Amino acid sequence: MTNRTPHVLYIDDDSGLARLVQKAMQRRGYDYHHATSGEEGIDLIRQGGVDVVVLDHYLPTGTGLDVLAGIADVEDRPTVVYVTGSAETAVAVAALKAGATDYVPKTLSEEFMELLVTAIEHAIEHSRLNRAKARAERETLEARERAEMLLGEVNHRVANSLAMVAALVGLQANAVTDAEAKSALAETQARIHAIAGVHRHLYTSDDVRSVQVADYIHSLVAELEASVQLEGQTPSLRVEVEPFPMATEKVASLGVMLTELVTNALKYAYTGRPAGEIRIHMRRAEEQIELRVEDDGIGWSGSGKPQGTGLGSRIVKAMAHSLGATVGYETDRGGTTVRVVFEG
Repeated sequence: MTNRTPHVLYIDDDSGLARLVQKAMQRRGYDYHHATSGEEGIDLIRQGGVDVVVLDHYLPTGTGLDVLAGIADVEDRPTVVYVTGSAETAVAVAALKAGATDYVPKTLSEEFMELLVTAIEHAIEHSRLNRAKARAERETLEARERAEMLLGEVNHRVANSLAMVAALVGLQANAVTDAEAKSALAETQARIHAIAGVHRHLYTSDDVRSVQVADYIHSLVAELEASVQLEGQTPSLRVEVEPFPMATEKVASLGVMLTELVTNALKYAYTGRPAGEIRIHMRRAEEQIELRVEDDGIGWSGSGKPQGTGLGSRIVKAMAHSLGATVGYETDRGGTTVRVVFEG
């Protein structure tokens, strides 16, 4: 309505009063239409383009309340000024509850027309503000949808690029003959998969602000089982993760940390003994998230010189710092339990 003339529809079977309203509207430069029945008025409203309806209560068939009910499903419904008898306050209240924005008591005095014109002008401004708000909300929604689409495309491309890098690392691992170098490259590949998995879940999610942790961890562990190859028997992995969303900025750190903990357990927990089980548990209680990685192996308290290069332990500490997490190691029940706790 910003760049066009306001359109006023007057619904009343009083032709004399309708002419007075018409003159008042024309003096103000408004477009004006008159309907003598509720049915005619509803048809005009449904055609669109009406900004304000002045609606009399008593009509040839039914009342103005019937008209309000008849336009309740109109998407761009105009503002309604309801006209009632001066003593019909209950009717006015019912009209306001049914969707009217204002009412004017109908009298024979000159003040009636002044009150009506003032109410119409207020209604026009109300309609203008409502439509401006609706337009702004629509534009905001469209902009958000475009941004989410672009962000989804970015995550898709990042996931694909990381998958390509992981594949190249895998090819390099296959090309080297040194066992230590081959193992290091396999671990690097697993770390890349952990980060790529976050982006893969983001571009398939309706909300890029969070990732469903259970889905992510199950897919991450499945990739670890497929990519980490050990000589002899491989420990079995069991996952018990409560389903809940987690902030996107935390999931990558969580994935890299979990990759290190599981990889370390796969490599060292059952050294010199039959392969057992590695269990991953995760739950959220109130504002805290707890991750546990357990095994029944030889046990490590987290202190002293770690096996291997110690890079995995340093990565765990770095990811814990980024999460604001505490990491504890327990061996009192046999094997190792690594407990990671952070704010969720």
